[in-house]
Amino acid sequence: VRDCIQKTLTDWSSKIGQDLNQETLEVLECTVAQAIEKINPEERDELKVSAKLFVVGSNSSSIRDAADLACSALGVAQLDSVIIAPPPVEDGTNLSLEYLQPYWKELENLVQNKKIVAIGTSDLDKTLLEQLYLWAQVKPSSNQVNLASCCVMPPDLTAFAKECDIQLLTHNDPKELLCEASFQEVLQESIQNVKANEWIPLWLLRYSVIVKSRGIIKSKGYIIQAKRNAS
Repeated sequence: VRDCIQKTLTDWSSKIGQDLNQETLEVLECTVAQAIEKINPEERDELKVSAKLFVVGSNSSSIRDAADLACSALGVAQLDSVIIAPPPVEDGTNLSLEYLQPYWKELENLVQNKKIVAIGTSDLDKTLLEQLYLWAQVKPSSNQVNLASCCVMPPDLTAFAKECDIQLLTHNDPKELLCEASFQEVLQESIQNVKANEWIPLWLLRYSVIVKSRGIIKSKGYIIQAKRNAS
């Protein structure tokens, strides 16, 4: 992730040149056009667009921004599936249904507005997955389990997922995919004269475009949003 961000920012800032230094910008859209492959509408039915969203800041409204930007970047009206990684909780606090609810409601709204087809979760144990399933209007279609935390799927989780038709998937993502300090460090290294300590990452979305009939990845990438807290 860090390498992708650094390469994009370096390429972008070299093209922008001195324009960046002439004013203090509040919004920067750092894209390298040739790095993003928009989906041909004629091929859309043959492709599955899936994403995993890592919310870095505790703001549930980030979810709509992430879905909108992903659709815009890929040239599609709808994402086939989105899995949300539980946003970070404060030290000493356990993840709870009450904490997840605002984020899940945002995902449900996007399903109801036909922006997303299916929504899933990550790293929920059987108890929390069951609580979410019973409460939610739009039920989770999948739950990812970290391979680092278990070599074998917990039997209670497997039984519940089978009973409720929830697909269990595995992943090996670190608990914190991109921390604030790491983002600021790569920002400082990539763009001259930028006040890196003023920029805070809000969310990171990883997407994959998969050819359904062949099960191969056609393209993949990251989209990140950060905000500037100028003093």
